[in-house]
Amino acid sequence: MTGTSPLDVVTVGETMAALRATGSVRLGAPMQLSVAGAEANVAIGLARLGHRAGWVGRVGDDEFGALVLRTLRAEQVDVSHAHLDTDGRPTGLLAREDRIADLVRVAYYRAGSAGSALRTADVLPALNPGVRILHLTGITPALSSSAAEAVRAAAARAAELGIIVCLDVNYRARLWSSAEARQALLPLARMADVLVASADELHLVSEDPSLPEPDAVAALLAQGRSDVVITRGGDGASVSTVRGTVSVPARKVPVVDVVGAGDAFVAGYLSGLLDGLEVEDRLHRAATTGAFAVTTRGDWEGLPTRRDLVLLDQPAGTTLR
Repeated sequence: MTGTSPLDVVTVGETMAALRATGSVRLGAPMQLSVAGAEANVAIGLARLGHRAGWVGRVGDDEFGALVLRTLRAEQVDVSHAHLDTDGRPTGLLAREDRIADLVRVAYYRAGSAGSALRTADVLPALNPGVRILHLTGITPALSSSAAEAVRAAAARAAELGIIVCLDVNYRARLWSSAEARQALLPLARMADVLVASADELHLVSEDPSLPEPDAVAALLAQGRSDVVITRGGDGASVSTVRGTVSVPARKVPVVDVVGAGDAFVAGYLSGLLDGLEVEDRLHRAATTGAFAVTTRGDWEGLPTRRDLVLLDQPAGTTLR
């Protein structure tokens, strides 16, 4: 995909190198090198579903940065607005290890990273009237004051241009306190059209955090949100609009790795929105892409193509010849 192609979706955030250990790091478990980042995961998911997706962020002028850009290009994600940090900041790094059963532990090495130095001037050139959706998460504004300002400016510019703004709360307790997150995310939530949160994150973007979920959702819709999406892990998800609330259960698949499932879900939902699907069909696609993600190790490797979407509807044990 070339930088001159009109983009359906622009995502903004940090993409890191990812070291994935198959056991305890301290015992020298073998590691595999890949890349990871919530916003990049969504971009890859959308690209695999046939949409024109771009990622905006900063990487270091190092081999890890080269890996990030090469991987995104290989996945048909536009990186023409990605920036190479020439001031010595490194590409962020995460190390993950599988511990007991399905327990996963992740350590982040992103302090002072190139991604944390994101600036408003990096982001705004990627937004033009041809873009249909701007996707943001609550991770990026937690990285630094400049990154927070860049995200706010991007949301404001998108609103001016009539671009749909999607905000996935994606709260990370290791990055900031809930009070800090709430202070930063409330203004973003007010500019969002599509708001995605887990049931236990909803208070971070509610004007009155004491409201029970139905009242909080109703208040967000009254304030102008078009879609309020609540994810419930293995219990499925729901979407509320002014027309009512629709829920779907999680799809039953063998669970191998849940990391990245939320990003896959968002990619599926935004894909349905781009395709003009009704709410229930958007939610069904989101549940399907999330199911594909959990059946494979890695943040994005198992994401489906458009042709793959029907595979989960086949009877168990089917062989396609």
